[in-house]
Amino acid sequence: MIRNTSTQLELTVHRGGYQIGGTCIEIRHPNGERLILDAGQPLDAPKDATGLLPRTLGLSGQATVLICHSHQDHWGLINELPLAWPVWSGAASARLIEITAGLARAPLGRVLNRWNSRGAFSIGAFRVTPILTDHSAFDAYMLLIEGAGQRLLYSGDFRRHGRKSALVDRLMQAGIGTVDLLILEGTNLGTDKPVISEASLEADFVSLFSRVQGQVFCCWSGQNIDRTVTLYRAALKTGRTLVIDLYTAEVLDTIAQGTRLPRPGMDQLKVVITRGLAIHYRNSGRGAFVDRMAKYGMSARAIKGSRTVVMLRDGLVRDYRASGVDPTAADAVVWSMWRGYLDKPSTAVEWCRSGGADLRYIHTSGHASPADLRAFAASIAARQIVPVHGTNWDHEGQGFTGLARVADGQPVYV
Repeated sequence: MIRNTSTQLELTVHRGGYQIGGTCIEIRHPNGERLILDAGQPLDAPKDATGLLPRTLGLSGQATVLICHSHQDHWGLINELPLAWPVWSGAASARLIEITAGLARAPLGRVLNRWNSRGAFSIGAFRVTPILTDHSAFDAYMLLIEGAGQRLLYSGDFRRHGRKSALVDRLMQAGIGTVDLLILEGTNLGTDKPVISEASLEADFVSLFSRVQGQVFCCWSGQNIDRTVTLYRAALKTGRTLVIDLYTAEVLDTIAQGTRLPRPGMDQLKVVITRGLAIHYRNSGRGAFVDRMAKYGMSARAIKGSRTVVMLRDGLVRDYRASGVDPTAADAVVWSMWRGYLDKPSTAVEWCRSGGADLRYIHTSGHASPADLRAFAASIAARQIVPVHGTNWDHEGQGFTGLARVADGQPVYV
């Protein structure tokens, strides 16, 4: 693919060239300095498994790690990295990672460095420019890496149909100059995942909330801020109250200050304080947060018969049921996550269905459509494209100029 010289950057996709999730990419400078882009946990990794770092990732010597956003398939293995390796991310991403790690009872054993989202910074011989992008994760970035006279762009995970789509559109229109190599995600290549806008999704929720006579139970990710905003706006328009759990409340409380994002204390937004999650928070030393949320709280018992949009997860069902919350045929349950998760049994969905609640699927992908991936690649016009984070690159590569498949663990030169 690319010749080997002593003056070129060396690229190694340790994991992620042929799968979605578990991304780990290395860029080595001719002087030996190393950047690691993401240290993700594979999506199919057993719970509490260890020793999951790619075997080809050398842990001796020094390296600096850059995490593009707060989804665990991009950061979930940072506790396995040497403590001497600095780890960087966006400021809000760092806070979200710390919340998630604490909730999972696997607190980080290191301090995360935070970059400024409005400027470039230097790491040794490298110059790094974080580029805020549109993704289902809040505070997600593309990363422009410059070194040895060469320029690489790592797309991270992105889309063009979320509430921050203008960020990607502006980048495509303005450009970023010559790019020697684009490391491009391809999650949605060869799939028919929904890629409608969040604005269209909001209209679908408004229609549903207006028609349903009873409550609406909704399954979505607490870190999908765009979806929380969509649900809150739809609730406001239909006179309903959005009820979130403690984890989602902490996410919003952490990142929403100084923004127009919904957060505890705003009209028609309540926090359901369930016994199980409250105990978990207190046992992990965060009882003060539970106490602070009490003034915005709503007991599980108070949900019954209310005109609410209620957050639903498997882990909340036990407390809902114990509080007398029983879904009925007048209610609806909405799945607002990847449809593939429904292939596994869902306590939450079956609980609602057992009461006669109608199941609806209202969702849009956190990743770019195939058409948008091709349009983005064309706008960047890199000499070479190394594909990652996708399973269909081998038969969906048409329309990508300079596409070069790279085996995991195989070093190539830019």
